[in-house]
Amino acid sequence: MTTKLYRNARIYTPVMGGSSARRGTEQGEITVWLSGSILVSGGRIKSVGEEASVSKNLSPADVDMEIDLGGAAVVPGFVDPHTHACFAALREGEFSMRLAGRSYLDILKAGGGILSSVRKVRGTSEDELYAFSKKVLSSTLSYGTTTIEIKSGYGLDTEAELKMLRAIARVGRETPQSVVPTFMGAHAVPEEYKTKPDDYAALMCTEMLPAIARSGLAKFCDIFCEDGVFDVAQSRRILSRAKELGFRLKIHADEVNDLGGAALAGELGAVSAEHLLAASDAGIDAMANAGVVADLLPATAYSLKKPFARARKMIERGVPVALATDLNPGSCFCQSMPFVISLAIMGMNMTPEEALTGATLNAAWSIGMEKEVGSLEAGKLADFVVLDGETPAVLAYASGVRPILSVWKRGERVA
Repeated sequence: MTTKLYRNARIYTPVMGGSSARRGTEQGEITVWLSGSILVSGGRIKSVGEEASVSKNLSPADVDMEIDLGGAAVVPGFVDPHTHACFAALREGEFSMRLAGRSYLDILKAGGGILSSVRKVRGTSEDELYAFSKKVLSSTLSYGTTTIEIKSGYGLDTEAELKMLRAIARVGRETPQSVVPTFMGAHAVPEEYKTKPDDYAALMCTEMLPAIARSGLAKFCDIFCEDGVFDVAQSRRILSRAKELGFRLKIHADEVNDLGGAALAGELGAVSAEHLLAASDAGIDAMANAGVVADLLPATAYSLKKPFARARKMIERGVPVALATDLNPGSCFCQSMPFVISLAIMGMNMTPEEALTGATLNAAWSIGMEKEVGSLEAGKLADFVVLDGETPAVLAYASGVRPILSVWKRGERVA
């Protein structure tokens, strides 16, 4: 088992500090070691802190390799907790349609959007899905994402959803990144059920969810609770069934309209509610009371030209805030967590410290990976990013570029 000592680093990391994600003033609390070191053995952190402390009882024989990080800022590997990174084709044309004034929901109602991706995925082989997704993930890795969630939801029938989840599982086995799979068969109502959405909700409960549960290919179940997609009653029915089958819950909530998805997330004890551009004060309070993590996606608001989610209100009300790219082929083809962090700081008025926690530890909590990743602490995977700067503020200061010198997964350089 190889032991490595990473030294001469300015280390910035949130720390666990309890049994839940960081909320309120805790979200901005970052531990800093300006002359820091990380001792890694077998891909996990043995010790981290000031160099003098980490090295105090080490002899030359204890360390197989010493790596000088050049005095740069070092942060935990980014955790992207909301993506749709398994798909078969881009939808660049829809971007031009939106710029010309067509709304996201109008494009979906006309058979575009998600339904366009469904037609492509249904006609694509599992091998092709895997190859496309692996290429996309390689790009996210270069931007510092060492752990990533991927949703299904472009199949919308049992066979195609299982095909997507098998491709996602293969990517997880054959990429350096940790991959967390989410089943999202309730991403939209498929065209064949356009006039009978309740029948599709019934199919989800009686056939699709049990089949996915038997496969063991997904840890979470997500749903798009929105006007023209699934209403609150349908969402409650599907998610309640998913909970019975052992899935942990996520909800695409209140992205376009305040439908009450955030409140439903609190009611059902969802791990996270996601998007939340239109979430009401009551919905935010319901999330705070239930400890639901808010996965905010500022790059999507940017792409759709919509006001950002109210991150400051959420933090003030005690909602743990996480950040994600929403990487998908339509509304937001964003692969860069540094860009998301920059938007969170500049567009949602989060501090650099709050944004760092949102992109690492709180994001890990929202996908059930908090014991493995999200902070630089003994026992966790040695996943970290060496920034091209002295503090995490460089992620917003150096806008429009890749402010990263190197990316490390399990103590190995991967980008």
